[in-house]
Amino acid sequence: MKTEPTDVLVVGAGPTGTALAIDLTRRGLAVRIIDKAAMSFDGSRAKGIQPRSLEVLEDLGVLDDIRAGGAEYPLLGIHAGPVTIPWHMVSRSELTSDVPHPNTWLIPQFRTDAALRAGLQRLGVTVESKRELVGFEQHRDAVVATVAGGDGAEEIGARYLVGADGGASTVRKTAGIGFEGATDEADRMIIVDAVVDGLSRNRWHVWPRPDGRFVGACPLPHSDVFQVMIRLQPGEEPALDEDSLNARIRKHTGDKRIRLSRIGWTSVFRPNIRLADRYRAGRVFIAGDAAHVHPPAGAQGLNTGLQDAYNLGWKLGQVLAGAPDSLLDTYEAERQPIAAGVLGLSTKKYEGLAKLEPSSIKRGDDERQLGLRYRGGPLVTADAEQTGTLRVGDRAPDAKLLNAAGGAQRLFDLFSGPHFTAIGYRRAAVKELAALTWPSSGAGLKKVAINGGEQADADVLLADITDSFARIYGVADSALLLIRPDGYIGSIATTDMARVTMAHAGAMIPAVSDSQRC
Repeated sequence: MKTEPTDVLVVGAGPTGTALAIDLTRRGLAVRIIDKAAMSFDGSRAKGIQPRSLEVLEDLGVLDDIRAGGAEYPLLGIHAGPVTIPWHMVSRSELTSDVPHPNTWLIPQFRTDAALRAGLQRLGVTVESKRELVGFEQHRDAVVATVAGGDGAEEIGARYLVGADGGASTVRKTAGIGFEGATDEADRMIIVDAVVDGLSRNRWHVWPRPDGRFVGACPLPHSDVFQVMIRLQPGEEPALDEDSLNARIRKHTGDKRIRLSRIGWTSVFRPNIRLADRYRAGRVFIAGDAAHVHPPAGAQGLNTGLQDAYNLGWKLGQVLAGAPDSLLDTYEAERQPIAAGVLGLSTKKYEGLAKLEPSSIKRGDDERQLGLRYRGGPLVTADAEQTGTLRVGDRAPDAKLLNAAGGAQRLFDLFSGPHFTAIGYRRAAVKELAALTWPSSGAGLKKVAINGGEQADADVLLADITDSFARIYGVADSALLLIRPDGYIGSIATTDMARVTMAHAGAMIPAVSDSQRC
């Protein structure tokens, strides 16, 4: 059976695939998303959402559900014989005007999945469950995928196909993309979701041993369930029934009061450290675990996948609207080095756990992913300007200003949505802001004037009376900044501002027609 073609077919409905489907759908694209499972993943697995990902989820419209389903990380309780040592595993940071979500959020993966699927449903798209990709063929203008389901096989034509189908990705394998790295079969860990009696819920409990083995129990918010982690000895074949797990934990901890019951999800985890050698094969892309798999340390894997989706979504939308196809090549060029760096960080953290290194237990600025940037990437020209604090390719920070009605205004609220944002700071830049021309197709442009006068020609007028913007963005005089749809700085201009801005934008937008020029 053949069906009407779609713009993008997303294979895999975990957090990466669903986030991508949300971003594409809000851009007005026709999207289908399939998953071979009958229902969404029901375990805790990846449970830490980093500050940068919270910003992404806010823009995608699902942050309220993420907040409602989680909590801040509890103190670590390290059990050393009869003594329990409290430890701040996750350092706490104060909310500031430039970082609205400063701390890692603890939420089991099944709630993250549910929040994203609910957000997608609100946009009118439903995950097609029990639908498995069998294979695909690429043509000059489309990909034709064969999908098997309960009602037989279906051929789906799509302009692009994205594999977000996990470490064993069918999309990656069919596309012939290499997946370099290793799986350590000798180093395994049991992960169990269960009710645990005999433990307080105000601590993430850990019982370490000098040989690198440990038992951990993290309380999952708004429930009576813990995620229990048990590191095994090399070559050990564990029994996963309730009695065997209880006997193992009591022997390791020496605490006969601890009892697991109502066991839900269980898994034997083997640390994978792998990175795809490319992220694109023609009209086919991979993202999330299909492109990179991480050890379970530092809460990095799911977050990196979410940000893959956030980077790829707007670029697919722009190219479908007529932007240069080369924009899609920048997805791999920007995201693959990020994944490689994150893999190095999470691997170092995981290896240090076996040695009980305090630095491997501690979580700080590196894990928050706020400092990840695309400096030196293909969308940054050699002559790109910079401010006192920012360069092209950096994350565009939040800031609090006053709007024309005298009320408070966050920049992030103005950035939110599928558009670009141009900010003109002070009168000279605001005049240049008004001169910007923009194509009618693809992502639109929101023009924001700061300290440009009451008669400024812009969509939004703001006043920086406390110099919050000037301080955070490092500007002392007139400047015109272009913010990409994914919240990164696409251009900084202080002279010949409109021309420089449009020159940088040219790689990211469809051509401007003569009728649109001033």
